[in-house]
Amino acid sequence: MSVKQRTLAKAVSVSGKGLHTGLNVTLTLKPAPENHGFIFQRIDLPGQPIIKALAENVTDTSRGTTLEQNDAKVSTIEHCLAACVGMELDNVLIEINAPEAPILDGSSMEYVNAIETAGVVEQAADKVYFTPSEKVEYYDEAKGIHIIAYPDEQLSMNVLIDYNSKVLGNQYATLDDHKKFKEEIAPSRTFVFLHELEFLAANNLIKGGDLDNAIVIMDRQVNQEELDRLAEMFNKPKIKVKPEGVLNNIDLHFPNEPARHKLLDMIGDLALIGMPFKGKIIATRPGHHSNTEFARILRQMAKKAIAKKDIPVYNPNDTPVVDIVGIKNTLPHRNPFLLVDKIIYRDDKKIVGIKNVTMNEPFFVGHFPEEPIMPGVLQIEALAQVGGLLVLNTVPDPENYLTFFLKVDKVRFKRKVVPGDTLIMKMTLLEPMRRGIAIMFGEGYVGDQLVIEGEMMAQIAKVKE
Repeated sequence: MSVKQRTLAKAVSVSGKGLHTGLNVTLTLKPAPENHGFIFQRIDLPGQPIIKALAENVTDTSRGTTLEQNDAKVSTIEHCLAACVGMELDNVLIEINAPEAPILDGSSMEYVNAIETAGVVEQAADKVYFTPSEKVEYYDEAKGIHIIAYPDEQLSMNVLIDYNSKVLGNQYATLDDHKKFKEEIAPSRTFVFLHELEFLAANNLIKGGDLDNAIVIMDRQVNQEELDRLAEMFNKPKIKVKPEGVLNNIDLHFPNEPARHKLLDMIGDLALIGMPFKGKIIATRPGHHSNTEFARILRQMAKKAIAKKDIPVYNPNDTPVVDIVGIKNTLPHRNPFLLVDKIIYRDDKKIVGIKNVTMNEPFFVGHFPEEPIMPGVLQIEALAQVGGLLVLNTVPDPENYLTFFLKVDKVRFKRKVVPGDTLIMKMTLLEPMRRGIAIMFGEGYVGDQLVIEGEMMAQIAKVKE
């Protein structure tokens, strides 16, 4: 049986201080239509810009995960997104009246309670899951971070943390069923080492922080005078160090609460894949940077998997979107190096071009005289020219620009292209262009058979006068 998408039955709000800004924040979770995903909306800014919760919109991970789109930012969004994913929601509009989500108690529990108060409803559309077809790895040797995702029929996560701390030690946390998220993961609060807390406070970076929304781990010996100074800094009664090496500001919900919170953070960050994920994840020492980089990798894989299901269909009777005259007005290439005959589809993210391969191609003279085959490098070049017609469409005067390809990666040739074939080429943007840089996924088909695929990075630059 198919699993249906889910959204909220009604709107619900939570309020509190932003951890770093100290601003009073109200965040409202609202029902959203099918295939909407998770979208933040800054209702305090002119025009109320939206910020899609997608990996390509991550701009900072130094003190939580920050997203930016449409010249608007929203930060510390991981606990809210973790609650949405953990409660198996798919479509939520998240209105917020400040640049930062409220920290609340440092966990996802208040978000979970709010979702339960609002209620959840099924929608007509099916969930579309992404499951990697092979093992995927992220490795940061310098920091000892290692994240692996294996194909699986459900989501399961295993997180190991190790901070070389006598107090914290190695901790391990697991989640093998969404139904356990509320009880086993959502209550887990963020944690901070004493030296980090002192630095953040001294640099005015945790204006909304207090000792009620974080577990403070004592990573060095302190005397009572220092503890009294810390209590005064956070406007608290006198505090002491517990035998297990943490402040007595709050009681632990679980012996391994820090590891569970790291798992919670990872769930929230992996929401940035943009679709529900199935797979077995094993993560060693994960953090927001590695989480979001891993989400970016998985998102690109998901987008390519979706693109592969969208095989372009060529009808020679249809009028081209761009004919050969229009192509020559945009691209500087000429015979014998112009390798695209017409464009049959183009929007902001995707383009489809046609190359009719005939025996008259000059390269068949030598490649090969007895068995003519279109060279693989020229198939790549043909795709690159189609991609150039996509990215040059973003400037008003494309004739004054050139497209320079910076990298070609993960190219695979599936079958030969020979005289008489019509090569149908599709290029898809994997993420929005920034500073003239485009990352694209290219595919070439003959009929409905894939003959070539690969990733390309290009930059457009204005021609020097």
